[in-house]
Amino acid sequence: MDTMQAIIKAQPGPGFESTRTVVPAPGPRDVLVKVKATSICGTDVHIYKWDRWSQGRIKPPLIVGHEFTGEISAVGEQVRPDEPQVGDYISAESHIVCGTCQQCKLGRAHICPNTRIIGVDIDGCYAEYVSIPVENAWKNPPDMPVQVASLQENFGNAVHTVSEVDVRAKTVLVTGCGPAGLMAIPVARAFGAETIVATDLSPYRLDLAQKAGADLAIDPTAVDFFKRAQDAVRGKGFDVLIEMSGASSALKQGLGLLKAGGEASLLGLAPGTLNDFDLNNLVIMKGVTVHGIAGRRLWQTWYQMRALIASGAVDLRPIITHEFPLSRWHEAVETMASGRSGKIVMYPGE
Repeated sequence: MDTMQAIIKAQPGPGFESTRTVVPAPGPRDVLVKVKATSICGTDVHIYKWDRWSQGRIKPPLIVGHEFTGEISAVGEQVRPDEPQVGDYISAESHIVCGTCQQCKLGRAHICPNTRIIGVDIDGCYAEYVSIPVENAWKNPPDMPVQVASLQENFGNAVHTVSEVDVRAKTVLVTGCGPAGLMAIPVARAFGAETIVATDLSPYRLDLAQKAGADLAIDPTAVDFFKRAQDAVRGKGFDVLIEMSGASSALKQGLGLLKAGGEASLLGLAPGTLNDFDLNNLVIMKGVTVHGIAGRRLWQTWYQMRALIASGAVDLRPIITHEFPLSRWHEAVETMASGRSGKIVMYPGE
């Protein structure tokens, strides 16, 4: 029986483990993918640290990871000839939805209440092979670099967040310059934003934000922060807030800088409830429209991603700062957790 290298959450508690396990057999409607590249997401870091969310969601043992690209090496017996086949170069949507609930039937499968997530609820892609439903396979252009192809799932979060609001000729504030926040900057530019200001506590990521195209990248704790941010938009406040950090301070500060009648698109997940959030003055009395963002629209966001990458409007390669073999997963995850990185890509095999 064939075996493979895999990275697992073996038991409750911090950390991952490297192991060898059996190569999965694809189910009737599954495809088996030989992983060429896999990238690290903030969710993987949460699972690695075993935070409160992970403790309530993850059921070890589990192969972790959900962002990847690879080549289909086998298909289940019920996969149709018009669907992805052996040899196809694919990336994957990590959210496996039911297709039958009201949300799915209304075209809102991204908020399907029955969603299962690769690498969270079922075995993931930090391995040499992963089995996924054929419906979740997305065929890539053959010339797409594997590093870029592995980022598409996370890139979709940025595209969805920005596309939910109208940024054309608008002033945009991006709070949080983790990988999704960094990717939101060129997306907002491609969609026609006039001025983009980005905030983060990490000097490393502020530098990346400027390289990604922000007009101003600034530490929100700086004594002159409000003056510099307002100067960038001529003292008029921001039209749009793109909140990518989940930090309550960033949400309050961002909404405070948003002009009356503005729009806020929120992807960042808060660590808990917001006890001192001034809803009246930050949202209601300002007439702010708030959009909560969950994952990617299926499959609208993927078609938007394809167009942005194929046209050259967005180049994801500058967002990639580190690359490791999968065998050095511990170093890779710790680098991601340090905040001194953009996207990190790992490669199975040596």
